[in-house]
Amino acid sequence: MIFSRVLSTALAVGAVLAAPTEKRGVAFGWGSEKIRGVNIGGWLVLEPWITPSLFDNTGRADIVDEYTLGQKLGHDAALAILRKHWDTWATWQDFNKIKQSGFNLVRIPIGFWAYDTFGTPYVQGAADYVDAAIDWSRGLGLKIIIDLHGAPGSQNGYDNSGQRIATPQWQTGDTVKQTLQVLKTITDKYAQTKYQDVVVGIQLLNEPFTPSLNLDALKQFYRDGYGQTRDTSDTTVVLHDGFNAPNTWNGFLTPSDNNAQKVAMDHHEYQVFDNGLIKMQPWEHRQLVCNNANSYAGADKWTFVGEWTGAMTDCARYLNGRGVGARYDGSYPGSSFVGSCSWQNDISKWTQSYKDDTRGYIEAQMEAFEAKTQGWIWWNFKTEGAAEWDAFKLIDAGVFPQPLTSRKFSAICSNF
Repeated sequence: MIFSRVLSTALAVGAVLAAPTEKRGVAFGWGSEKIRGVNIGGWLVLEPWITPSLFDNTGRADIVDEYTLGQKLGHDAALAILRKHWDTWATWQDFNKIKQSGFNLVRIPIGFWAYDTFGTPYVQGAADYVDAAIDWSRGLGLKIIIDLHGAPGSQNGYDNSGQRIATPQWQTGDTVKQTLQVLKTITDKYAQTKYQDVVVGIQLLNEPFTPSLNLDALKQFYRDGYGQTRDTSDTTVVLHDGFNAPNTWNGFLTPSDNNAQKVAMDHHEYQVFDNGLIKMQPWEHRQLVCNNANSYAGADKWTFVGEWTGAMTDCARYLNGRGVGARYDGSYPGSSFVGSCSWQNDISKWTQSYKDDTRGYIEAQMEAFEAKTQGWIWWNFKTEGAAEWDAFKLIDAGVFPQPLTSRKFSAICSNF
């Protein structure tokens, strides 16, 4: 925050104002400080696999995402469900456990409809909870990245965008204009310098699926979103790489590109959404971490891995969509049986060998991400019953490293 020295007539003849003149700036060492974060997923944007009971309890199989929740139940019934969920899924106690577990940052996904539904069936009400998260984080000493996770029309077709749809409709009609309007609402408030002690980044859009989108239009959207943020402050603007190598964005929104400053790149790493990857043995998952590390290195922006997991199967119920099966047990269309999904979701059923394999996989990723990027943000802080993805369950079971820098196994990758 910039404090100006005020010189009134009275001050000139006697009093001295000792206010600082320097800008406070974002309270995070972008470029030097390691991110060790966790996502607050499934809270302000529903995902069926994170909270399957919320969907099952509707008694309707045609409710598969947050869009259809509002569409099929109507505003009031959907709001009653959502309000209870918002009040209970993420609490101060959860944020405190995150802090006590050694994490320094939370990434908070939110949908456009929290600010304006634009006539869609979505239900408003989530926006106020961002303020609660900021209050909790400020008191605990956590930093926040606010992440626009769902755009009008869906930018990727996944239920985590709010709407499960065969072909993303973002970039059709007025959807990009509407997205920028929502982002302006977010940045006009949270990019203010008075929030920079907590909000250290604003992510313009999560996982735009570039094979289905116009890349030039996406780049223009990023430029416009960056410009809107800069109208308010120098808060770091976060881009997602759109499932392209981060270094393919080199030269874009950098100091050499119209003097763009303080831009970060978010890259996601998963090894379960592919028929080939799902067949790998635990040691092969670890080896792929080592072999793949250079694919997201070499970017000219601050880069971090904003989503990753300890999962080596896609056995989490509804992970591929409500009513959709898993590749691991062959129930997903076009997949073949690898193994049973009867035990992965219940950590009490894990053998010590599987716990060790999962910890080794987690440790390998931590080492790779910190060696090749500025850090990482685990997905997710908790789930109802998907142990491979659940930081809290893994911590309590001694699988997730505590402290975060501890290692049960010697260095797995020899190439860094």
